[in-house]
Amino acid sequence: MASPASSPTWGRVSRHGVFELAATLDHIGPMARSAADCGAMLGAIAGSDSNDPTAVQDPVPNYIAGMTRGLQGLRVGVDGTWNTSRVDRVTVDAVTAALGTVRDLGAEIREVTFPDVDQTVADWFPLCGAEVAVAHEATYPARKSEYGPALSGLIELGRGLAGLDYQKIVLRRIDLCGRVAAIFQDIDLLLVPAQGIASPTTAQLARLGEDAEMLNALIRFTCPFDMTGSPTITLPCGFTDVGTPVAFQFVGRHLEEEILVRAGHAYQTATDWHRRHPALPAD
Repeated sequence: MASPASSPTWGRVSRHGVFELAATLDHIGPMARSAADCGAMLGAIAGSDSNDPTAVQDPVPNYIAGMTRGLQGLRVGVDGTWNTSRVDRVTVDAVTAALGTVRDLGAEIREVTFPDVDQTVADWFPLCGAEVAVAHEATYPARKSEYGPALSGLIELGRGLAGLDYQKIVLRRIDLCGRVAAIFQDIDLLLVPAQGIASPTTAQLARLGEDAEMLNALIRFTCPFDMTGSPTITLPCGFTDVGTPVAFQFVGRHLEEEILVRAGHAYQTATDWHRRHPALPAD
């Protein structure tokens, strides 16, 4: 079954006990059978934690209490250029169909212009690399031979980042956060693909380190929200010709996960993609 996943606001769920990838980019959230289940799980795991001082102190709402209110009255932003640039056709078609469903359910669709993400993608790698290098400092480079080339390469990128370059990334990240917050003054949700490549194969993933364009397409709709700390919910919205799932994301304002659950539940009430099972190859 193609499963929905929720990525809450950074810090909404404690990171205590989780082996970090990158401390300021990691969002801890549930993957479940439905948006409703994601909301229920989030309600159980969210909240303050004395073991994690970065965990959000705000009270945890009942994320599923208002999930049956539907999409009527919600303003959904769409950047048509971003949603289709460097995105394969099957994803464009599936996300366009999802947008049509969202419109039919009563949401008000608004055109928005998202900040250019090319610089954000370029910044994500060295920033993530630096944070991964800190997380692995006890074992890398002391046990470098035990690391695969992809993770080792990311750590080396981070270890080689100069202080001035790091500060420039930090300033650009702050700028991005402000620009994205401004967009949400006029919308309640943003609708974007989950990734630019529908269900990449293991062979494609194995070449990521050698194919910058593929890697860009894979993360250009997720890494901006790692950088801003924004909450998202990822929902299946179709299948490729070989039967693997395609997905889109609703993105929300910080600490408004209940709207994401509401929107996800409305979409899944009108569709059945989350109940379908991907085809498995015979071999």
